[in-house]
Amino acid sequence: MTTKIENNLLDKVVSLAKRRGFIFPGSEIYGGLANSWDFGHLGNELFNNIASLWWKKFVQERDDMVGLRGPIIMSPKVWEASGHVQGFSDPLVECKICHERFRADKEEELKAHAKTHKGKEEWTEPKNFNLLFKTYIGTVEDAKAVAYLRGELAQTMFTDFKTILETTRKKLPFGIAQIGKAFRNEITTGNFIFRTKEFTIAELEYFIKPGDEDRYFNEWADFMENFLVKEIGLKQENLRRYEHPKESLAHYSKGTIDFEYKFPWGWGELWGLASRTDFDLKNHEKASGANLKYKDSETGEEFLPFVVEPTGGLERLLLAALLDAYTETEARSGEKDAVHETEVTLRLAKSLAPIKVAVLPLSRKEELTKPAYEIYRNLQKHWMVQYDETASIGKRYRRQDEIGTPYSVTFDFDSVTDQKVTVRDRDTMEQERVVIADLQNYLEKRLK
Repeated sequence: MTTKIENNLLDKVVSLAKRRGFIFPGSEIYGGLANSWDFGHLGNELFNNIASLWWKKFVQERDDMVGLRGPIIMSPKVWEASGHVQGFSDPLVECKICHERFRADKEEELKAHAKTHKGKEEWTEPKNFNLLFKTYIGTVEDAKAVAYLRGELAQTMFTDFKTILETTRKKLPFGIAQIGKAFRNEITTGNFIFRTKEFTIAELEYFIKPGDEDRYFNEWADFMENFLVKEIGLKQENLRRYEHPKESLAHYSKGTIDFEYKFPWGWGELWGLASRTDFDLKNHEKASGANLKYKDSETGEEFLPFVVEPTGGLERLLLAALLDAYTETEARSGEKDAVHETEVTLRLAKSLAPIKVAVLPLSRKEELTKPAYEIYRNLQKHWMVQYDETASIGKRYRRQDEIGTPYSVTFDFDSVTDQKVTVRDRDTMEQERVVIADLQNYLEKRLK
């Protein structure tokens, strides 16, 4: 029976993430660094699975997409032309009592902070704070050496647009996609990995003929939502679309919607979809002097394409997947080796699960461990597999449930003679005897 998860769901997931090797505080032995996180062996696998699934669905399985891998540091002229140096900022206010700074548009955070001063509020006037991380190229730190860590991935797709067009011979509509690190000097961070200064974006720019932007905007919105529900496995009731009012749109956007997820603290942005018009190509063409126009091979018409941009942070998506998959169940009455009254299971989509199969010999006797280990080594050629022979079989099952492993394979004393193993399903807890020779095929059908 599934139990009601209390409001401290985030605390439970944070605890599980550290305890089981998903995510640790960064630089922890030195006291940590605010909002810096390291992904452990399971977190790394989960992250890679999400990234690979995104690439498969958004790039590999489409014939209108190509990939790109751009640098973190680009010419500072790129960010000047894109408007980020002048306009990539948040309005900040400073508390006159303790001198901490907060985003002026986050009313709930301002009210919460005021409570720490017994409700007293004394704020400065809002001032813009640029989010780009500034660095220097070369040995002299002066204005001529200024550079920036990229605040988004999009600009590489725009600066390389003409080169990719020539080398791939693509025709409109088509898109350029990449996954990579981005950096924003966020003044407000928190809620675990929801908002950090360093994060990974999965982003694409879809180039289209002007006038077609609304049609493709709607198509990509449906594609993105389908991916979140059907592939990532998020519950539909935990998702909604938020359309930005015109006065809050980014400097490059004609229209933007956020796919919001119902986090434990409330609705928060998960992914974004923006209609960028020809803003970026036009500005880069003007600033660089390069011809970035597209020439229609059939009509001979030349024009700057419009752009629709689906984008999302992978760490934030990973957090949503963990929260959505976290399940507490009551231990079955009289269940052998029940460890706690409440057991935790991560019901991750099978494609996302860090470990796909666990191999568990019933005991540590060599007659069981040796053949079980051989099964483990064979399955390793196809999936991430874990071998575990420590503690009772019940405790080992629960360990695998807690990290989201879909299937556990037990080699017992009967296996020695009948050459069959017991396969246990994480979600149904049903067990089935499977011939060892057929085990790979059995799992392949269920792990598609």
